[in-house]
Amino acid sequence: MPEWLSNSPQWLWWIGAALAFGIVEMNTLDLIFLMLALGALVAAIVAGVGLPLVLQVLVFAVAAGLFVFALRPIALKHLHLEGKGGPMGIEAHIGHAATVVEEVSDRTGLVKLRGEHWTARSELAGLTYAPGDLVTVVKIDGATAVVTAATPEDKPFDAEPPTDR
Repeated sequence: MPEWLSNSPQWLWWIGAALAFGIVEMNTLDLIFLMLALGALVAAIVAGVGLPLVLQVLVFAVAAGLFVFALRPIALKHLHLEGKGGPMGIEAHIGHAATVVEEVSDRTGLVKLRGEHWTARSELAGLTYAPGDLVTVVKIDGATAVVTAATPEDKPFDAEPPTDR
């Protein structure tokens, strides 16, 4: 074993490796280097207990492998909406239910959509919705939600969840 490695606390080298992996992760954002950083932290604990370097490296390899193949897929699933990367921006509002705040006609109106007030208009000419009615967003036209009548199973985003008791 090199002299410089045997004179310094080995757990400190593993912490340094974890920090280096963490910095690389901040640039890549694919969670691989985060899993390697977690493996290095496990190896730092093993080094702190006083196990030899060969076992530390073995524990690092096993822990990092487990994190990459077991924890990373779970983390990626929770990072991406519905496990496949859901729509973002205005596309995320399409298909959601909204509550009419001010009467909605084919020209004007106001709805509460996902906690925010949006200008709205009905999809079909001549159709109006009264305040309190539930509508579904069919498209976003600029800053206006184009809505139609909601189906019975639609619930507004800010509705109270049903109780099972």
